[in-house]
Amino acid sequence: MAIIKQNAIHSAKLPDFRNLGICLRILVVANLMGLFASLASIATLAEWLPSFTRWCAFMQPVLLASLLVLYALQPWLARLDAILSYTMAGLVPTALSLLAHMTAVHALNIELPGSPLRSMTLTAGIAIITLTYLQLRQRALTPAISEARLQALQARIRPHFLFNSINAVLSIVRSDSRRAETALMDMADLFRVLMADNRELVPLAQELALCRQYLALEKLRLENRLSVDWQVDEMPPDAMIPPLILQPLLENAVYHGIEPLDAGGTIVIQFSRTRDELHIRLRNPYRPGSGNHQGNRMALGNIRERLQLHFDAEARLTIRQDGNEFTVHIIIPYRNRTVS
Repeated sequence: MAIIKQNAIHSAKLPDFRNLGICLRILVVANLMGLFASLASIATLAEWLPSFTRWCAFMQPVLLASLLVLYALQPWLARLDAILSYTMAGLVPTALSLLAHMTAVHALNIELPGSPLRSMTLTAGIAIITLTYLQLRQRALTPAISEARLQALQARIRPHFLFNSINAVLSIVRSDSRRAETALMDMADLFRVLMADNRELVPLAQELALCRQYLALEKLRLENRLSVDWQVDEMPPDAMIPPLILQPLLENAVYHGIEPLDAGGTIVIQFSRTRDELHIRLRNPYRPGSGNHQGNRMALGNIRERLQLHFDAEARLTIRQDGNEFTVHIIIPYRNRTVS
């Protein structure tokens, strides 16, 4: 499998501080470190609770304020170089801890253990460990993008697809030369997209165009056995989604749903937006016991990993088999290019 080469923080993407899942992870990791720091600083276990309470009273306002500031600065930080963006993300809580220490001592007359330097050092350490954890988690999930690209490319170049697509083009090259030319252009566009670096979010309209090209090629060989119902009236075309999310699902629908049926069937693709969420539903006929289940599950697992990489806990993928119908439902936060 192809591997995305990474050089530590140079190739790391700054975490999205506007993502609920990322914020929750930061809160959990920071408080766990505070818990361990409190345990390490006490002589007896009975002193733990007062020590942890004092730590929370000082650090929780700093932590929450840091998340608010990073939330506001996210668009600006995302445009910076990786090293600079991580440095700024670490400096924000460190500076706020200094401000909180000086305010507590001089404005509120609260006695705090240790010096301002100690507070800044402790906060900087927590920030470094938290950002390192988020980076390592990101790097652990990132190969899913490379795997998705490789799987999709292998699907396109496998003899079954190429042989049937080329034969379908040859069969109409004289009778319908314009359609044959369009099919060849679709194949070229598929190769171009699949061989590109697909790590960034793309507009939904762009992904939809790729899916139409793929299904047009499959339609050449399956003819009337394949029908597609595009329900796009409520689709926000500017919504940003991970690339190559829909095409593998359509491929599953064709190979595991339509092909095993002599009469074929209809693939239903529905898009809608509810408040700040984008809903994508894909339904296809399904005959239990047919198709390659392992390949189907591998594709769904890869899509789940990439959704988690881009959107963390804010994205969901569910599947449901209801009789002879198979449904995939994806929910992701709605973001357009201006806020992504």
